Amino acid sequence: MGRAVLFPVPCEVAYDYLVAPDNRAEWQSSLRAVEDVRGADGVAGQTWTDVTNPGLRPRMELTDADRPTRWSERGTWGRFAAELTLDFAPAGSGCAVTATMALHARGVAWPLGVVLQRLAPYAVRADLRSAAEILAARA
Repeated sequence: MGRAVLFPVPCEVAYDYLVAPDNRAEWQSSLRAVEDVRGADGVAGQTWTDVTNPGLRPRMELTDADRPTRWSERGTWGRFAAELTLDFAPAGSGCAVTATMALHARGVAWPLGVVLQRLAPYAVRADLRSAAEILAARA
């Protein structure tokens, strides 16, 4: 995905906002809610269920957390699995957030997985831009 999204806040602020499951529905366009959060925010091993607008309910897990430089999550639902890593770097008075994503599908879902893998980076960047705007309004 490569291109960074600039946040007008320090890396710690962007990291803490983005990593917290309770904030997800505010900035992720596909989410209606987050349920069944287990574990502390920002601690690897934390899990939750995304409740998406189409009604899908992938189970999510924070797999890597190195505040304020990087976090990774994994989501699984049926034949689909996705990994997302966000890298944070200081940029002027704010922060640059770069996303890396991989989406996999097994069996008969494989063709849809290929399409989603190509489209997902656009959605992730748009969601990160939304998060940056929310944090800018609060700054």
